[in-house]
Amino acid sequence: MTERKGGSDVANGTETVAVPQEDGTYRLHGYKWFSSATDADMSLTLARVQNPDGSTVPGTKGLTMFYMQTRNEDGTLNNIEVQRLKNKLGTRQLPTAELLLLGSLAHKVSEEGRGVHCISDMLTVTRFHNSIMAAGVMRRIMSLAQDYCVRRTVFGKLLKDHPLHMQTLARLEVETRAAFLLTMEVSRLLGLQECNEASGVELQLLRLLTPITKLYTAKQSMQVTSEGLESFGGQGYIEDTGLPGLMRDAQVLPIWEGTTNVLSLDVLKSVFKSEGQVLKAFHASVSEKLSKASSSHPTLKILCDQVRSSTNTLLSPKNYDLLLDSLPARDLAFSLARIYMASLLIEHASWKEASERDIQAAKRWCQQDLTPVLTHLRHNAYDVESSACDLALVMEGNPGFKTKH
Repeated sequence: MTERKGGSDVANGTETVAVPQEDGTYRLHGYKWFSSATDADMSLTLARVQNPDGSTVPGTKGLTMFYMQTRNEDGTLNNIEVQRLKNKLGTRQLPTAELLLLGSLAHKVSEEGRGVHCISDMLTVTRFHNSIMAAGVMRRIMSLAQDYCVRRTVFGKLLKDHPLHMQTLARLEVETRAAFLLTMEVSRLLGLQECNEASGVELQLLRLLTPITKLYTAKQSMQVTSEGLESFGGQGYIEDTGLPGLMRDAQVLPIWEGTTNVLSLDVLKSVFKSEGQVLKAFHASVSEKLSKASSSHPTLKILCDQVRSSTNTLLSPKNYDLLLDSLPARDLAFSLARIYMASLLIEHASWKEASERDIQAAKRWCQQDLTPVLTHLRHNAYDVESSACDLALVMEGNPGFKTKH
C-alpha cells in the first residue's frame, strides 16, 4: 500500500491508477515505494479506478483492492520494474523493493471504493503476525540470556549468583510473559472469528485488542531486546554472536503495519465507530477474568482488587470524554494494554497448574503504573498549554519556528 506520499495515510497517498480493460481485468500504473516480500508470487494492492473521462475519485472512497500476480505464465515480470532494493536497518533477509507498475495485469477483488475496508481484514492478520514476532524475539533473547548467566563468570561468581543481574532479567521475563499471554489471547479471539464462533462481545474485543497488542508488544520487544543484548556485555555488540541482528530486526516491529501513534488513533477509531461498545467488551472481559481468579489465592485477590479499581477508574463516565481525544491516545492504548495484560497474568496464575512463580509474575506486573494516561491527566499533560509547550520544546531553535512562549 505504501507509496511515495506516505505510509499509513493511504487515503491521500495512493496515486496508483487502475485502467479498466474490455475483458473485465485492469491494468495498474503507479509507483509502490515500499513493497515487502518482493519475491512473492502475488500481492494485494490498492489503486484508484480510472473513469472514462480519465478522472479518479479522491480519498478513501476512491480506493479499490486488486489481486496482482507478480509474474506472467512464462516467468517474466507482470509489467513490473524493480527500481531498487531497500537498504534497511534490519530484516535484510526479506527483499523489500520500490516497484514501478507499468500496466500490470490485475483483477478487482473488492467492490469499487471498498478497498480500505476489504484490506483491513488482512491488516488484522498481519498485525497479529507482528505481535507473534515481537513475543518470539523477546523469548529468544531471554532464552539466550538465561543460558549465558549460568556460563559467564564475573567478579568470581556466575552471573546467576549476582542478585542485581537476576533482578534485571526477572523484569524482562515478566514483560516477555505478559506479551506472550496477550498475543495468545488475540490468537484465540481471531480463531473464534475465523470459525464464525465468536460472540458479539468477542468480536468487539478483537477489534480493540488487535491494534493495542501490536503497538504494545512491539514497544516491549525493543525494550527487552536492548536490555537483553546489554546483559551479554561486549559480546552483545559483536556481529559474530548474531545478537545485534535480533535488535535490528526488532526495530521494524513498531513500524510495520502502522506506527505506535497511528495504531493509538486506530484504538480511538474503534471506540467511536462502535459507540463505546469495544470498551464495554473490554471491561466485561477483564471483570470476568478477575472474578474467576479472585478466590484462588490471597495474593491474587489483592491484585484483582487493584486491577478492578484501576479499570473502573479508567473507564468511568467522568473520564470518558477527557480521554477520547487524539492527544491522550497513546497513553490510553498503553493503559488498556497494561490492564488487560494484568488480568491475563492473574488469570494464568489462578490455574491449578500454575506455580508460585506465576503469582509473582502477576504481582510484579501490577507494581507498575497500570494507567499512565490518568497519571498524565492529573498533571495536565493534555491541555492546550501543555500542547503548545510540546511544540515549543521540540521546535525551539528552528529558524522556521516562531513562538510567544
